[in-house]
Amino acid sequence: MNDTRFSSAIHLLILVSEAESPMSSAQIAESIGTNPSWVRRLATSLREAGLITSRPGQAGFRLAVPASEIRLLDVYRAACGQDAVHVFDAHRNPSDACIVGRHIRPVIGELFADVDEAVMRALQGRTLADCIALMRADVERTGDKDAREGGGK
Repeated sequence: MNDTRFSSAIHLLILVSEAESPMSSAQIAESIGTNPSWVRRLATSLREAGLITSRPGQAGFRLAVPASEIRLLDVYRAACGQDAVHVFDAHRNPSDACIVGRHIRPVIGELFADVDEAVMRALQGRTLADCIALMRADVERTGDKDAREGGGK
């Protein structure tokens, strides 16, 4: 099963960034397609990382820093609770009775480490502002009139 915390965190941050007023977890959950309690747990991780803020007694979230200062690697780390990106994992129980089984871990281990490092570099080099720009370009390309008229859902 794929983990969607990272993509959901980007979704949440873009919504919060583009909203005219603080967005509640229920509003965010509706857009992401999940439930508000899951959004609140995700938002807690993003808040603890210093990416969003909220005020006690007031519903909604705001970006804590400009979108141009939020690196996607920081979003990944906050959402997934991991310092390093880990894209692939080796199967757990290869057979020692097979020559491939005995030697597969070092073969794919080196490959997977290279992939993880490349993904970390890519995420470090991109910001939330880059994602927002891509979204806006897609809105223009597709002619999404609801988005242009402020109906951001």
